[in-house]
Amino acid sequence: MSTLSPLSQPPQSEAELLAQAQRLAGYTLGELAAMAKLPIPPNLKRDKGWIGVLLEIWLGASAGSKPEQDFAALGVELKTIPVDSQGRPLETTFVCVAPLTGNSGVTWETSHVRHKLNRVLWIPVEGERQIPLAERHVGSPLLWSPSAEEDHQLRMDWEELMDLIVLGQVERITARHGEVLQLRPKAANSKALTEAVGLHGQPILTLPRGFYLKKNFTTALLARHFLL
Repeated sequence: MSTLSPLSQPPQSEAELLAQAQRLAGYTLGELAAMAKLPIPPNLKRDKGWIGVLLEIWLGASAGSKPEQDFAALGVELKTIPVDSQGRPLETTFVCVAPLTGNSGVTWETSHVRHKLNRVLWIPVEGERQIPLAERHVGSPLLWSPSAEEDHQLRMDWEELMDLIVLGQVERITARHGEVLQLRPKAANSKALTEAVGLHGQPILTLPRGFYLKKNFTTALLARHFLL
């Protein structure tokens, strides 16, 4: 294999970003971690974001945990996605934290979800539990923007979920709501509460919520592009 080194600065174009992501395909996480001098955790239980951090190092991502896209200058978000041996996603994909207050006047066009999903670099990574973390291979990348149909699907779900939040029904939303986009608790522990709107418009405390793409959406997306 040709010598590989992490991008020392953020990529200047989508083409540069995609070319670097394509260079990573076929390597194992262990090989990339060793070359980047990043310690490998025994598993992902306590280090859920480790794969993302490793790939950000290689791709020269700039955002870190800031609310902007990972490649802000290019308007591109990086999403690693664990897949099985058939290339199908193994879990839902986190998009962003859901705003539970101050939502008057928010529209789909100006929403954080749409902003985050406007342009995504998907990088599939082997995710089956029986494969040791260091031996999991990185797959071929995909640079994606929602089609008109995908945008419509996302919008319908987002509007339904936001309506429930605004109407004080956040506690009644389950992971079954939404065809392709779901809302569910996102908190390290049950003590991390945030303010939301109650049924009668009163402030209540509840678990923070996050928007997640359902597996049916990402499965179809990967299958269409990789012709699985």
